[in-house]
Amino acid sequence: MNTIDSKIDYKIIGQRIRDERKAKNWSQAKLSEILDVSIEYISRVERGASKINLKRLADVSLALNVPIEKLITGTSTESKIYLNKEFEEILSDCTPDKQQLIYNIAKIVKNINFK
Repeated sequence: MNTIDSKIDYKIIGQRIRDERKAKNWSQAKLSEILDVSIEYISRVERGASKINLKRLADVSLALNVPIEKLITGTSTESKIYLNKEFEEILSDCTPDKQQLIYNIAKIVKNINFK
C-alpha cells in the first residue's frame, strides 16, 4: 500500500456518499442506475469495503450534485467555514503567545482589500 492510499479513509467517503444519497431520498438502486454500476458496488463503496477511484467519485459527485471536495473532506470550499477545522488543528498545536500572534495577523489580513 502506498503512502497516499493509506491516508484515504474510504469508509468516511462512503458514509458521505450514503448521506448525500439519502438526503435526496434515492435508493442505492437509483444511484447505481444513474452511474451504470451494480447495486452491490454502491453498497460496497458506501460501507468502505471497496475503494472508489477519482473518476468514479467525480461521477458520483455530479450525479448527487455535491462538490467532490465535500465527499472527500466533508466540507466544501463554497462554505464560508470550510477551513474552521484546519484552523482549530493549527491553533491547538500553538502556545498561547503564538495563538495571539496568529489572531493579530488575521485581524490585519481581514482588513486588506484584495482586488
